[in-house]
Amino acid sequence: MRIEEVQSTTKKQRIATHTHIKGLGLQEDGQATPMAAGWVGQEQAREACGVVVDMIKLKKMAGRALLMAGAPGTGKTALALAIANELGTKVPFCPMVGSEVYSTEVKKTEVLMENFRRAIGLRIKENKEVYEGEVTELTPEETESTTGGYGKVVSHVVIGLKTVKGTKQLKLDPTIYDSLQKEKVTVGDVIYIEASSGAVKRVGRCDLYATEFDLEAEQYVPLPKGDVHKKKELVQDVTLHDLDSANAKPQGGQDIMSVMGQMMKQKKKELV
Repeated sequence: MRIEEVQSTTKKQRIATHTHIKGLGLQEDGQATPMAAGWVGQEQAREACGVVVDMIKLKKMAGRALLMAGAPGTGKTALALAIANELGTKVPFCPMVGSEVYSTEVKKTEVLMENFRRAIGLRIKENKEVYEGEVTELTPEETESTTGGYGKVVSHVVIGLKTVKGTKQLKLDPTIYDSLQKEKVTVGDVIYIEASSGAVKRVGRCDLYATEFDLEAEQYVPLPKGDVHKKKELVQDVTLHDLDSANAKPQGGQDIMSVMGQMMKQKKKELV
């Protein structure tokens, strides 16, 4: 079983010129509040952008663009950032400035194409069979090592999962036990295990243990409903640039080309 670590391609958020903008600051009827969400004034422009946000949410802006014209310093970038914040984090937004385009190594078309692909998102829906529940038992079964000596190896692990509807005891492969240890799963945690790949995901601590005092800040989740074995729809939001980066820099491969690719790590691929 090969596991690859996915590196994030999102740009780091720093304190910048427009980080105080949290949204458009509109009321429920679409009217702009004079001072709200980091804005002061610009009521008509914010109300117009609110109409655009409603059109995007109704999926009536597909294949169209919004052009904002105005003198420098009038708030065009702030309005665009406010629209992105109103749409949420699921909608990709890629701000850029003119100085990013000019380079002695990379063509302007390549920089623009990369930023376009950063702003095009894909939503992947996948139906998977998972075992989900609160861990009631976690017992590794050990056997004598086949290579000789006095050491013991884990042959399998017995885990008990509990939901509102019932409980179930599972006998898992020792490789899944390694994943349980990496996720730091203990009794009382809510987890789900993918039946096809054996991937383990720790959702959080069961809220039945919320009254216990702990030094670590835990995220408490309710006890899962339904059966332990269920079909779950997993939704993943990625951008085209994420797929490009994953294909350009493969990780975890043992062949010589993969090793050379990791050593070279050429960020840009088109030269002047």
